[in-house]
Amino acid sequence: MIKLICVRVEGFRLLENVEIAVEPNATVIVGRNNSGKTSLTDVFDRFLGEQNGRFRLEDFAATVRPKFLAAKKLRDARESTPDTILAELPVIALTLTFSYDQNAGDLGPLSPFIIDLDPNCSTAIARIEYSPSLNTLSALLDLPEIQDGENLAEALFHHLRDAIPRTYSIKTFAIDPTDKNNRRAFDKSAELMALIHTGFVKAQRTLDIGKRGDTDVIGKLLNKLFRTANTFTAPTSDQQIAEELKSSVFELEKVMQEEFDGRLKDLLPALNTFGFPSLNDTELRPQTTINVESLLTDNTRILYTGVDGVHLPEGYNGLGTRNLIYILLQLEALHKAYRSSAMRPGTHLVFIEEPEAHLHPQMQEVFIGQLNEAVKTLSQKYPQEPVWRVQFIVSTHSSHLANAAQFDAIRYFFNEITAHEGIRRTKVKDFRRGAEAISSEDRRFLQQYMTLTKCDLYFADKAIIVEGATERILMPRIVKLVDMDLLPESKLARQYITTIEAGGAHAQVFYPLLEFLELKTLVITDLDAVKLVESRWKKCPCAEGQRTSNAALKAWFGDSDVSIEALIAKTVQDKTKRFCRIAYQMPEDGSEHCARSYEDALILANLTDFGIANDATAAVKAWEMAQDFRKSEEAIKYAIREENWSVPKYIREGLMWLSEPPPPPDEPPPIVSEDELEVVAA
Repeated sequence: MIKLICVRVEGFRLLENVEIAVEPNATVIVGRNNSGKTSLTDVFDRFLGEQNGRFRLEDFAATVRPKFLAAKKLRDARESTPDTILAELPVIALTLTFSYDQNAGDLGPLSPFIIDLDPNCSTAIARIEYSPSLNTLSALLDLPEIQDGENLAEALFHHLRDAIPRTYSIKTFAIDPTDKNNRRAFDKSAELMALIHTGFVKAQRTLDIGKRGDTDVIGKLLNKLFRTANTFTAPTSDQQIAEELKSSVFELEKVMQEEFDGRLKDLLPALNTFGFPSLNDTELRPQTTINVESLLTDNTRILYTGVDGVHLPEGYNGLGTRNLIYILLQLEALHKAYRSSAMRPGTHLVFIEEPEAHLHPQMQEVFIGQLNEAVKTLSQKYPQEPVWRVQFIVSTHSSHLANAAQFDAIRYFFNEITAHEGIRRTKVKDFRRGAEAISSEDRRFLQQYMTLTKCDLYFADKAIIVEGATERILMPRIVKLVDMDLLPESKLARQYITTIEAGGAHAQVFYPLLEFLELKTLVITDLDAVKLVESRWKKCPCAEGQRTSNAALKAWFGDSDVSIEALIAKTVQDKTKRFCRIAYQMPEDGSEHCARSYEDALILANLTDFGIANDATAAVKAWEMAQDFRKSEEAIKYAIREENWSVPKYIREGLMWLSEPPPPPDEPPPIVSEDELEVVAA
């Protein structure tokens, strides 16, 4: 059994240098818009799909494009060897790591890529790169003489737009997992094409048929299925169907040529009537032929079975149903192409982009699980053959689909602003490799929580975690009030911020996940002051409190007995850990009173509105009044009815921190050369 276990992309768009582990069945790619998810599909399409070799200048990552200029300067200086100049030029590379069963008798298409001598090694590495050659250096880097005042970089990049497709080409290598310097080059890509096939179910899908001539997606799929069935390597049953279709068309042609063409002939003029002697013996006759492929593409429609002989066109069904039908038909076409291959590939990798389009939430949640069922169902048609060896990579913007997937299958893409002139690059968080800090018990909780709630952590720019319903209901209103004091470019309403109601007993479970995701997050919680009364800890006003009962605060500061005085004395630095900050009650400006929870904090920030004097008893009165709050009613009152009120200081300061950009990366991103390639052997 051959499985793709790791993918590494170098130098392609935002994917400057990323490595992604691939699951045996389905890998789920999540992340915000423009985080590089589509680029992953595109780089496979350009190396292994229908867009093979169609790279251009803009496909090179922004951080590696300056290498063109560096190579140009080396060549102009005429002090470097051609090999040195060639090594300086940027490349786009795709490195694929496969695992295999050492006890298998025949590894088939993987055999050419196994070049190590280690009997305990069970991985093989294929590298595909888009790179120049020594004999193309002149065409790539030699420019007409630069005029005075002309910018060298601009002239070079203008030249490269046309030169790159002519001077760069795709090269394939096998790399020894035990010795990166040991490699084997292949003259052609036939070995690679035999090893791995790719399929793509793109995000742009439409099944709605408008006027004549519009793209008929179903017809094209039927055409594709016919062409697959019409090959000599297709299963016998499919070949028989194709022959029957051709036979039917042949019989139809005979009838048309006997009747239809005879009547059509009457429309043609008799050429001898034009008076040209040389045409007297010339006669025209029409002959109508029917091409099966064009018949399927242009003249075949899919109808949904109706009653009384009235069948409905595909456009009369819901968008979600049509989208799902299209995906299933695409899988059927890819599966038949796999079965019809003269030599089955070692790995079949299928990309599905945004399958959630028009699907209702319940259908999105079961999609990943149903993919495995679809593989079983399709394979049942070939009981004498092995199951379809397919691995799926699914990219999605759906929280329902992402949260239903197991953590180990998630690959989180996000943008990082580098220290190198503020250029963006994609950073990938691999849950299988990097989330060890989350205990198995907490993983189970997070998996269940994110599955059962609308949790957008994977797609948000930033996040707010709150304790209860009051803060969650009020948060949109609070954000608007805080935005009034922020500059336009910092306003929270312009950022995609998700609010999660985690509860005081569970907020700390999110800490390692948030740190792993590098997602800027504000955790809003309560001091929850308690005092010891007859051997029991009971809640009390903050001034009387001895310690906190809040698990989120205890976990944050690593102290199960942290006192109220110590919590109030904590600095901003104490409350901040890289991407996360915790916010809890603090005295308002000009006041010595501190609240215990959100409710009395709201009262202390708006004493006049609640009819409480700003004296020594204010905190106790606020705490007593808060005990009678009906939380949801007060939240609605202040979110909707009240126009002007003050946001408690601890929330205001926290949100102002959240409005700022996330911290920069620790160091500039490395530009990895081919010689520095590190191979991860799983």
